[in-house]
Amino acid sequence: MPVEHAAIIGAGISGLTAALALSRRGISSEIFEQAGELTDVGAGLQVSPNASRILAEFSILEGLSKVWLEPDAIRLISGSSLRQLAAVPAGKFARERWGAPYGVLHRTTLQKALLAAVTADPLCRLHLGVRMDTTLPPFERAADVVIGADGVWSKLRQSVVGSPSPRFSGNIAYRFTIPENEAPSFLDRASVSAFLGGSAHLVCYPLRETGSFNMVAITAGNIAPQAWQSEPTAEQRAQLRARLSGWNAAIVSLLEKHRKLTFWPLFETTSGAWQDGRKTVLIGDAAHAMMPFAAQGAAMAIEDAYELAAFLSNRPVAEALALFERHRAPRIAKLRQRGAFNRFAYHAKGPIRIGRDLVLGLKPPLSLAADLDWIYGYRAADLP
Repeated sequence: MPVEHAAIIGAGISGLTAALALSRRGISSEIFEQAGELTDVGAGLQVSPNASRILAEFSILEGLSKVWLEPDAIRLISGSSLRQLAAVPAGKFARERWGAPYGVLHRTTLQKALLAAVTADPLCRLHLGVRMDTTLPPFERAADVVIGADGVWSKLRQSVVGSPSPRFSGNIAYRFTIPENEAPSFLDRASVSAFLGGSAHLVCYPLRETGSFNMVAITAGNIAPQAWQSEPTAEQRAQLRARLSGWNAAIVSLLEKHRKLTFWPLFETTSGAWQDGRKTVLIGDAAHAMMPFAAQGAAMAIEDAYELAAFLSNRPVAEALALFERHRAPRIAKLRQRGAFNRFAYHAKGPIRIGRDLVLGLKPPLSLAADLDWIYGYRAADLP
């Protein structure tokens, strides 16, 4: 029996994308979100070509392209000497090589664009302020499939036997923004820059729509008794300073003097089942929350939603869910491996760091781009 109606739990990027993808297949949906309103949350976001080409399918890419930045390059830079180690071309090159743009923007900008498209779509209905616990909310009509898009702390996941569990990754993100007119000169106004150093790395890029720089320093760390805080404690700041030992003084000063850091413990999920063999399925962070070392969390949520809709469009639900998981799991596993490798490389010390810098220096830009073809050049299948 073909799917006619879906219930989607969560109105983040994965949930809203799922609703739009289902609508393209003629499938209606109800989206349930426990927040009373969708507020401005999160920080900067990188949208690579494998995700932006899907956004183009929903006719929202053109609007995003007017406000986001398409960086000239993704630069890898020494955190001690500020010397560029390597650069992957982006901008016009990304459009030509991977057939879609690479953009950076505020997460809220993307969510608002998706929300506007969902609100305008007669096949999508959004319910806000719906409290989620271990039971499902009341549906306006019977749902043929229930999609868990409720993030790393998913409540729906409890209904899938053998599903993943959230765990602390051992990594902390320190997030903050700087007004562009106050940003130091070593921050590239036209590129994504990743400063690499022993035990930590710092990712920086401009957010055109807010006139600021998005800054994220990631390092190993411990969870405080209260894991989520508006700013780090004195002890947590001291841990960050210790991790930046040997870094360029200008970067260390920038992090030390900024008082509005956000302490953000990074959680991931273990491996496990994404669907129950009947009618419930998990997507995005609910299924496979991963570390940001490959900058693909949002892109994987968008791919998940698009390809799940394709499977559901012409197969019985149970079969579609099993095939979806079997199709997506290898790509997610490969990206997790890539993220683990990037963490090792970005935080390398001593002789390994020296070797890393030599290898990166010998790789021409086109070779670095070729290493990313399997990620950025991926085309989510209409009928996988």
